[in-house]
Amino acid sequence: MSISENLKFFKNELPEKVSLVAVSKTKPLENLQEAYTFGQRIFGENKIQEMTEKWQLLPKDIEWHMIGHVQTNKVKYMAPYVSLIHGVDRLKVWSEIHKQALKNDRIIPCLLQVHIADEETKFGFSADEIKEIITHNTLLEFPNAKVVGLMGMASNSNDQDKVRAEFKGLRKLFDSANEMGCDFEVLSMGMSGDYTIGIEEGSNMVRVGSKIFGSRNY
Repeated sequence: MSISENLKFFKNELPEKVSLVAVSKTKPLENLQEAYTFGQRIFGENKIQEMTEKWQLLPKDIEWHMIGHVQTNKVKYMAPYVSLIHGVDRLKVWSEIHKQALKNDRIIPCLLQVHIADEETKFGFSADEIKEIITHNTLLEFPNAKVVGLMGMASNSNDQDKVRAEFKGLRKLFDSANEMGCDFEVLSMGMSGDYTIGIEEGSNMVRVGSKIFGSRNY
Protein backbone atom coordinates (compact mmCIF):
# COMPACT_ATOMS: atom_id res chain seq x y z
CA MET A 1 0.00 0.00 0.00
CA SER A 2 1.01 3.61 -0.50
CA ILE A 3 1.88 6.03 2.30
CA SER A 4 -1.50 7.75 1.95
CA GLU A 5 -3.33 4.41 2.09
CA ASN A 6 -1.39 3.44 5.21
CA LEU A 7 -2.24 6.76 6.85
CA LYS A 8 -5.90 6.36 5.94
CA PHE A 9 -5.85 3.00 7.73
CA PHE A 10 -4.44 4.57 10.89
CA LYS A 11 -6.82 7.53 10.81
CA ASN A 12 -9.70 5.06 10.67
CA GLU A 13 -8.25 2.70 13.29
CA LEU A 14 -6.89 4.99 15.98
CA PRO A 15 -9.25 6.46 18.59
CA GLU A 16 -9.75 10.21 18.22
CA LYS A 17 -7.87 10.93 21.45
CA VAL A 18 -4.69 9.18 20.23
CA SER A 19 -2.06 11.26 18.43
CA LEU A 20 -0.14 9.59 15.62
CA VAL A 21 3.56 10.41 15.34
CA ALA A 22 4.75 9.38 11.88
CA VAL A 23 8.30 8.18 12.44
CA SER A 24 10.08 9.53 9.38
CA LYS A 25 13.73 8.95 10.32
CA THR A 26 15.92 8.02 7.33
CA LYS A 27 13.02 8.72 4.96
CA PRO A 28 13.42 11.10 1.98
CA LEU A 29 11.60 14.42 1.77
CA GLU A 30 9.18 13.16 -0.87
CA ASN A 31 7.86 10.52 1.55
CA LEU A 32 7.20 13.14 4.21
CA GLN A 33 5.64 15.46 1.63
CA GLU A 34 3.23 12.70 0.56
CA ALA A 35 2.23 12.12 4.18
CA TYR A 36 1.86 15.88 4.68
CA THR A 37 -0.36 16.19 1.61
CA PHE A 38 -2.63 13.51 3.08
CA GLY A 39 -2.93 15.54 6.28
CA GLN A 40 -0.20 14.20 8.59
CA ARG A 41 1.30 17.00 10.66
CA ILE A 42 3.35 15.24 13.36
CA PHE A 43 6.67 13.67 12.37
CA GLY A 44 9.22 11.95 14.59
CA GLU A 45 12.97 11.93 13.99
CA ASN A 46 15.85 10.45 15.98
CA LYS A 47 18.76 12.51 14.60
CA ILE A 48 18.77 16.23 15.32
CA GLN A 49 20.80 17.12 12.22
CA GLU A 50 18.46 15.19 9.90
CA MET A 51 15.39 16.66 11.59
CA THR A 52 16.76 20.19 11.29
CA GLU A 53 17.45 19.76 7.57
CA LYS A 54 13.89 18.54 7.02
CA TRP A 55 12.46 21.37 9.15
CA GLN A 56 14.26 23.90 6.96
CA LEU A 57 12.82 22.45 3.75
CA LEU A 58 9.28 21.38 4.63
CA PRO A 59 6.15 23.38 5.58
CA LYS A 60 6.36 25.26 8.86
CA ASP A 61 3.07 23.98 10.31
CA ILE A 62 4.65 20.56 10.88
CA GLU A 63 5.19 19.48 14.49
CA TRP A 64 8.67 17.98 14.82
CA HIS A 65 9.10 15.44 17.61
CA MET A 66 12.56 14.37 18.71
CA ILE A 67 12.15 10.69 19.55
CA GLY A 68 15.77 9.54 19.76
CA HIS A 69 18.38 9.55 22.49
CA VAL A 70 19.31 13.22 22.99
CA GLN A 71 22.92 14.40 23.04
CA THR A 72 23.30 17.54 25.13
CA ASN A 73 25.71 19.24 22.69
CA LYS A 74 23.10 19.12 19.91
CA VAL A 75 20.06 20.41 21.78
CA LYS A 76 20.79 23.96 20.60
CA TYR A 77 20.13 23.02 16.98
CA MET A 78 16.53 21.93 17.57
CA ALA A 79 15.66 24.38 20.35
CA PRO A 80 14.27 27.06 17.97
CA TYR A 81 11.57 24.80 16.50
CA VAL A 82 11.10 21.36 18.11
CA SER A 83 7.51 20.73 19.27
CA LEU A 84 8.06 17.85 21.69
CA ILE A 85 11.13 16.03 23.00
CA HIS A 86 10.21 12.44 23.87
CA GLY A 87 13.35 11.10 25.44
CA VAL A 88 14.30 13.18 28.47
CA ASP A 89 16.11 10.39 30.27
CA ARG A 90 18.57 12.20 32.55
CA LEU A 91 18.84 15.47 34.44
CA LYS A 92 21.77 16.75 32.37
CA VAL A 93 19.69 16.66 29.19
CA TRP A 94 16.68 18.17 30.91
CA SER A 95 18.81 21.05 32.21
CA GLU A 96 20.31 21.70 28.76
CA ILE A 97 16.88 21.78 27.11
CA HIS A 98 15.80 24.37 29.70
CA LYS A 99 18.94 26.42 29.03
CA GLN A 100 18.48 26.40 25.26
CA ALA A 101 14.76 27.09 25.55
CA LEU A 102 15.56 30.21 27.57
CA LYS A 103 17.98 31.37 24.89
CA ASN A 104 15.23 31.02 22.29
CA ASP A 105 12.54 32.57 24.50
CA ARG A 106 10.54 29.35 24.32
CA ILE A 107 8.93 26.77 26.55
CA ILE A 108 9.77 23.37 25.05
CA PRO A 109 7.37 20.55 25.93
CA CYS A 110 9.08 17.33 27.05
CA LEU A 111 8.27 13.78 28.10
CA LEU A 112 10.20 12.03 30.83
CA GLN A 113 11.35 8.65 29.54
CA VAL A 114 10.73 5.77 31.91
CA HIS A 115 12.76 2.57 31.65
CA ILE A 116 10.10 -0.16 31.56
CA ALA A 117 11.80 -2.81 29.40
CA ASP A 118 14.19 -5.63 30.30
CA GLU A 119 16.81 -4.51 27.79
CA GLU A 120 19.70 -2.47 29.13
CA THR A 121 20.04 -0.80 25.73
CA LYS A 122 16.92 1.25 26.42
CA PHE A 123 17.19 4.46 28.41
CA GLY A 124 15.08 6.18 31.02
CA PHE A 125 14.39 6.96 34.64
CA SER A 126 13.16 4.24 36.96
CA ALA A 127 9.70 4.51 38.45
CA ASP A 128 11.27 5.37 41.81
CA GLU A 129 13.31 8.16 40.22
CA ILE A 130 10.17 9.62 38.65
CA LYS A 131 8.49 9.67 42.03
CA GLU A 132 11.55 11.38 43.54
CA ILE A 133 11.49 13.99 40.79
CA ILE A 134 7.89 14.75 41.67
CA THR A 135 8.25 14.76 45.45
CA HIS A 136 11.40 16.89 45.36
CA ASN A 137 9.78 19.45 43.04
CA THR A 138 12.45 18.93 40.37
CA LEU A 139 9.76 19.74 37.78
CA LEU A 140 9.90 23.35 38.98
CA GLU A 141 13.64 23.65 38.39
CA PHE A 142 13.39 23.57 34.59
CA PRO A 143 10.22 25.56 33.75
CA ASN A 144 11.26 26.21 30.14
CA ALA A 145 11.65 22.46 29.57
CA LYS A 146 8.10 21.75 30.62
CA VAL A 147 7.26 18.12 31.29
CA VAL A 148 3.85 17.34 29.82
CA GLY A 149 3.86 13.58 30.30
CA LEU A 150 5.67 10.26 30.30
CA MET A 151 6.85 7.83 27.64
CA GLY A 152 8.29 4.35 27.63
CA MET A 153 9.31 1.60 25.22
CA ALA A 154 8.36 -1.96 26.04
CA SER A 155 10.67 -4.94 25.67
CA ASN A 156 11.27 -6.14 22.13
CA SER A 157 9.36 -9.34 22.74
CA ASN A 158 6.72 -11.52 21.12
CA ASP A 159 5.29 -12.13 24.58
CA GLN A 160 2.26 -9.85 24.51
CA ASP A 161 1.52 -10.45 28.18
CA LYS A 162 4.98 -9.15 29.04
CA VAL A 163 4.56 -6.06 26.86
CA ARG A 164 1.11 -5.43 28.32
CA ALA A 165 2.42 -5.68 31.88
CA GLU A 166 5.15 -3.12 31.13
CA PHE A 167 2.65 -0.70 29.61
CA LYS A 168 0.25 -1.28 32.48
CA GLY A 169 2.99 -0.36 34.95
CA LEU A 170 3.73 2.87 33.10
CA ARG A 171 0.03 3.79 33.02
CA LYS A 172 -0.11 3.24 36.77
CA LEU A 173 2.90 5.54 37.24
CA PHE A 174 1.28 8.15 34.99
CA ASP A 175 -1.91 8.07 37.03
CA SER A 176 0.06 8.24 40.29
CA ALA A 177 1.95 11.29 39.03
CA ASN A 178 -1.29 13.09 38.28
CA GLU A 179 -2.70 12.12 41.66
CA MET A 180 0.40 13.81 43.11
CA GLY A 181 -0.53 17.02 41.27
CA CYS A 182 1.49 16.83 38.05
CA ASP A 183 -1.32 17.43 35.54
CA PHE A 184 0.45 15.37 32.87
CA GLU A 185 -1.43 15.14 29.55
CA VAL A 186 0.63 12.84 27.34
CA LEU A 187 1.24 9.15 27.85
CA SER A 188 3.29 7.83 24.93
CA MET A 189 3.33 4.04 24.68
CA GLY A 190 3.39 1.90 21.57
CA MET A 191 5.23 1.68 18.27
CA SER A 192 4.61 -0.21 15.02
CA GLY A 193 4.75 -3.63 16.68
CA ASP A 194 2.82 -2.96 19.87
CA TYR A 195 0.75 0.21 19.45
CA THR A 196 -2.56 -1.65 19.79
CA ILE A 197 -1.55 -2.92 23.23
CA GLY A 198 -0.31 0.53 24.18
CA ILE A 199 -3.67 2.08 23.28
CA GLU A 200 -5.55 -0.62 25.17
CA GLU A 201 -3.46 0.23 28.26
CA GLY A 202 -4.13 3.95 28.03
CA SER A 203 -1.63 5.46 25.57
CA ASN A 204 -2.74 8.66 23.87
CA MET A 205 0.31 8.99 21.61
CA VAL A 206 1.81 6.27 19.40
CA ARG A 207 4.91 6.34 17.21
CA VAL A 208 4.59 4.46 13.94
CA GLY A 209 7.19 4.28 11.20
CA SER A 210 7.44 1.09 9.15
CA LYS A 211 3.66 0.59 8.95
CA ILE A 212 3.39 4.01 7.31
CA PHE A 213 6.58 4.45 5.31
CA GLY A 214 7.76 0.85 4.90
CA SER A 215 11.06 -0.53 6.12
CA ARG A 216 13.77 1.95 7.09
CA ASN A 217 16.50 3.19 4.79
CA TYR A 218 20.03 2.93 6.17
